[in-house]
Amino acid sequence: MNIMDFNVKKLAADAGTFLSRAVQFTEEKLGQAEKTELDAHLENLLSKAECTKIWTEKIMKQTEVLLQPNPNARIEEFVYEKLDRKAPSRINNPELLGQYMIDAGTEFGPGTAYGNALIKCGETQKRIGTADRELIQTSALNFLTPLRNFIEGDYKTIAKERKLLQNKRLDLDAAKTRLKKAKAAETRNSSEQELRITQSEFDRQAEITRLLLEGISSTHAHHLRCLNDFVEAQMTYYAQCYQYMLDLQKQLGSFPSNYLSNNNQTSLTPVPSVLPNAIGSSAVASTSGLAITSPSNLSDLKECSGSRKARVLYDYDAANSTELSLLADEVITVFSVVGMDSDWLMGERGNQKGKVPITYLELLN
Repeated sequence: MNIMDFNVKKLAADAGTFLSRAVQFTEEKLGQAEKTELDAHLENLLSKAECTKIWTEKIMKQTEVLLQPNPNARIEEFVYEKLDRKAPSRINNPELLGQYMIDAGTEFGPGTAYGNALIKCGETQKRIGTADRELIQTSALNFLTPLRNFIEGDYKTIAKERKLLQNKRLDLDAAKTRLKKAKAAETRNSSEQELRITQSEFDRQAEITRLLLEGISSTHAHHLRCLNDFVEAQMTYYAQCYQYMLDLQKQLGSFPSNYLSNNNQTSLTPVPSVLPNAIGSSAVASTSGLAITSPSNLSDLKECSGSRKARVLYDYDAANSTELSLLADEVITVFSVVGMDSDWLMGERGNQKGKVPITYLELLN
């Protein structure tokens, strides 16, 4: 027998098997043929595997949405992953917001209260962006990858063996049907031998499938460990963000209260805290002891020709040689100069002299 004859006979046998399975399946659906039922334990294992697959897919996809809300970015990452190429690094939303704030603060002037606050907020947003990037990387490695490996690996093997079991079951029931319909003794002997073979193959495939399905419990245990890793990554991320915002609030709390209050308010009201009470109390405490210079006092100083002592509220780095760098809590001498911008005074410390922003000062009596 040559190879071509062998292939033709194999194709004919495969076609016959496929037709026999199709007839058996159709007759079962129409209620015209009996169906061998799987044992209850195997059915439960199959149901557990299917349930695990469905919920793992949902959790995995929603976690991807949580970590990367931009659908276009997710599609791009998926394409690069399938091409086995590293996706290009992109700036995330907190980092982009932070950069905009820093650029705006720089243009408005680091010496102004608003410009300085923008820069501080921008730096904090960029730190949050870095923490966000670390959360995504850690979660992808320790949580998403194991879930995806189950869907694309273990479950595909289970589905393949389950399909084989279904085919072996159809072969078995088709053999049973042929045995019932057999009339002649020779035909019955052939049908009985076929039934023994198909029963053996079905039992063997059922055992293989059962062993694979029993591994689902191990899969659950592994995914539980991965879930713990995911929770720890989130805890680290939120703790970092909390600390960054706490530090930022303390920095902003050192600004004069008239700049932190609403623009339409004339009274010097404290800034309401947007964080928990424990955080708000620390920030309020940082400004509660300050006797903030009122705009009227500053106007009086601008109009008089004498000098006054002033306490520096917080650090200031001089932008150029015409300005004077300041250190928080130091006391300097300040006086007005005709023609100087209304937001500035001339400051003097020993032999050092230069312009200083009035919003950084507390006039002393």
